[in-house]
Order: sequence, then structure tokens, then C-alpha cells
Amino acid sequence: MPNNAAVKLGCVHTAMLLVAISTVGSLLFTGSLAAQTSALKTETVATGLAHPWAMAFLPDGRFLVAERAGRLRVVQANGQLGAPVQGLPEVAASGQGGLLDVLLDADFARNRTLYFCYAEPDADDAARNSTALARARLSADAVRLEAVQVIFSQKPKYASNLHFGCRITEGQTQGKVDGTLFLALGERYHRAADAQKLDNHHGKVVRVGKDGSVPKDNPFVGQKDALPEIWSYGHRNMQGAARAPDGGYWTHEHGPQGGDEINLPQAGRNYGWPVITYGEQYGGGKIGEGLTQKAGLEQPLHQWTPSIAPSGMAFLSSERYGKAWQGNLFVGSLKFQYLVRLEMAGGKVLREQKLLAELRERIRDVRQGPDGLLYVLTDSPKGRLIRLLPP
Repeated sequence: MPNNAAVKLGCVHTAMLLVAISTVGSLLFTGSLAAQTSALKTETVATGLAHPWAMAFLPDGRFLVAERAGRLRVVQANGQLGAPVQGLPEVAASGQGGLLDVLLDADFARNRTLYFCYAEPDADDAARNSTALARARLSADAVRLEAVQVIFSQKPKYASNLHFGCRITEGQTQGKVDGTLFLALGERYHRAADAQKLDNHHGKVVRVGKDGSVPKDNPFVGQKDALPEIWSYGHRNMQGAARAPDGGYWTHEHGPQGGDEINLPQAGRNYGWPVITYGEQYGGGKIGEGLTQKAGLEQPLHQWTPSIAPSGMAFLSSERYGKAWQGNLFVGSLKFQYLVRLEMAGGKVLREQKLLAELRERIRDVRQGPDGLLYVLTDSPKGRLIRLLPP
């Protein structure tokens, strides 16, 4: 597997050894990890979800699941689907757009506040849209959203149903939630060049307060011709974001044809798209000057060529699957229909392991639940919420 960026950062690589194991939890392994999870099995929690995109865990053991078509559902612990939650704003559900990520506030048990991002239509032109971030309260009976407020709207709106990005992460300072939100945004596909400009939100990570205010220490506050919400830029289409055990902020993004990336976005840094990339034009051919590195532009921590089409991202902090998995990073693959386990050390990727390939379903989201177990959503008209059982 080509991984020039990871080599540059000193990652350790092993030869790829494909091992087939005929068990209920049949898996594909790489390198020395083959013997560690032979007993892994799955349990379907819920079925009949229409292109589910994200999940959250309610304090009472129920699940909150966002369906791309514009529905937010409460799923009972026994898998029963509730009626769509009322009170969502109008959603532009077309192509890759719709209701996307959902995140509970760190203090949800007390304030019942949640955040969601979605494709927001232009009030004056239905063909135009952009990614918006909203906050709301889930009613005590969990049937409606109350006090819905859009706290950020990507500028400019554009006529496209592609590359919305849309993953939400709470900000942290010294390991504690600090009242800010990070939102990973796509570059809207046809607006690739915008990712290098600071006068728009395309291909950016933005950072805002939970009330939509701009933090005074954002890197471009006060800079002429730069939008103050921007945290980092030069991104393509980010569909994964997570906090590492040490509080670090991690994202991944889709490459064009090859060059899917994992990055650790830092304030004010430029991550290169479309000036540098390990991918190529769809159908073949170099992008721009065909560069993979250039002075002043950040290299990815890890990259996939060929593309796996990553979506969803979670670190495992529990020991439910044994110590070998603790601290590992998990990423869903839409294209190849598996869950990737990335063994980490010193902030670097050492090895990869492919899980759940036997499901033959697109993995849209992965999260660690309050029980310390991993849960995934599969992306289809009859998607599933699946629990990964420890050996």
C-alpha cells in the first residue's frame, strides 16, 4: 500500500499479509495483527435505517441516529425505531447532502443540548446550499427539538449536491471541553480552488463558540480578507473527525482518486488541496502540477492509495477488546466496505487491519459507546446499527 506521507513521518510499515479466517466474524488482517481478534462477532441493534449518517448515545441507553434524508430518529435499546423527531429545519436532501452529523453536548444529561450539521438550502434559490451547524434541545420526551438555532452557515452557498463534509467535534483545552466546536467542511467539489483562499469556508475546518461566536484566539481573527471562523484550510472533503485520548484533533478527508488523508489540523495551517495531493484526476491524469509535497504545505499523517472512501472516525479508549486495541483509531470505508483498525504509537500509524469485510456493507460511521464497545452504521436504504462484540 503506497504511503509516502507516512514514511516521511517515520511510520513503521510491514509487508502486507492477507489471512482469511472462516469464523462468524470472518476478518482480513494485515501484518502481525492476525491472531488478535479471531473471535470478533457482531450484533445487529437496529435495521431499516434509511442511509444513516451519524449516531449519538443517549444517557438512558437509547440511540439518536441521523438519516441523510432529513430525519432524526430515537432508536430504543431493543432496536425499535421511533417516529422522526419533530422540529428540524428544512434540509436540502439531494446527492450527498442532507441531515449529516449529530453530536450531544458534553453536558447533555443536564442541559439536553445537541448539535447537528446539514445541507442548508438558500432561502432565495433552492438550487444553492451549504453546510450549516445548528444547536437545539431535545425535549424531555425525546419527540421534538426545541430552541433550534443555526449558529454557523458556510459561505458562500453554491449549486451542488457534493462534498458537504460535516463532522462536529467539541473543542478541548488541556484535556477539558472548552466551549468551542470544530466543524469539518467540504470544498463542494467544483470549488476546489476555494480551499486555498481564506475569503470563503470551502475546504476548511472552522471553529466557533457553542453560541456561534468567533473565538478571539482563532488564527485569522483580524486578518483582512480572511473569514474569522477558519481554523485550518486546504482540505478536500472531510467526513471523519475525532478527539484522540490526549485531546488532539484528528480528521480524515477523501482524496480525488487515491490520496485519502488523515490529518491533525493545527491553527492556521494549510493542508495543501488542490496544490498537493497523492491522488489523481478521475479517470487518470495529474492534478495541477502533480505535486505531492511543497514547502509551506502540510503533509498528511497517513494516506490511502487507492482510496478507501473514509467516513466516520473514532478512537477506542476502553479495554473491552483487550489492551492491543486500546488507543487504536477506527475508520469506516465506504468504497471497500470494511472497518479499518489503525494501530498507533507516538501519534503515528504503525499498521492497519481490515475488519467486518464479511458484512459487505458501506461503513458510514463508527463510535465508541458508553459501554466501551464499538458501534457502526451501514450506509444503505435499509442501513443497520451494529454492535461489535469483544472476543
